[in-house]
Amino acid sequence: MDGAVIGELLPCRMPNKGTIDNLAAQAVSLNVCNLHAGTISKLGKVGKMHGNKRRPAPIDAMDARLLRALAENPRGTALALAQRAGLSRNTVQARLARLEESGVLGSVERRIDPAALGYPLTAYLAVTVAQRLLDPVADGLAQVAEVVEVLGMTGEGDLLVHVVAQDADDLYRIAGLILAIDGVERTTTSLVMRRLVDYRVTALVERLARER
Repeated sequence: MDGAVIGELLPCRMPNKGTIDNLAAQAVSLNVCNLHAGTISKLGKVGKMHGNKRRPAPIDAMDARLLRALAENPRGTALALAQRAGLSRNTVQARLARLEESGVLGSVERRIDPAALGYPLTAYLAVTVAQRLLDPVADGLAQVAEVVEVLGMTGEGDLLVHVVAQDADDLYRIAGLILAIDGVERTTTSLVMRRLVDYRVTALVERLARER
């Protein structure tokens, strides 16, 4: 087997020319290599769309206890959080500041329910775009107020667009706005019928908080 590396990330191997099932093996291997190359290319574009955002630094068990206390009492004072987490008030204040600066604590926007703003309908659009226009498409989506989140994806679609709407007619209008963005080739809309599990990370925080 002769080795090749696609994008310096995923190993892709082609069979030697002397193997018995050379043609079939080469065809299968070439398909795998093409799949790997396409995935790497898309991952690169996704990273560019997100501005190569740096991930927050890992936290320790003490941080996790503080986050658990904050989740239980989001409006708690530094003293109340310190008592709940078993830390000093100064430690709580210093760690909260670091967690906010490092991006561990996200935007307060996640706590706002769009339904309370008059947008009870939620949908996800799988969007296929012209790859050379990925950045302009992302900029165009950011101009649509009802678009609350855009994720770059691997797989058949390029983007997963989270939208909210007032009703079905409003969703139809929003989908039209997205389709009208230069570079958007097609969309597939999936309507959220029911939320079965809310966004949560408490179980992960609890697991880390138990570590010593």
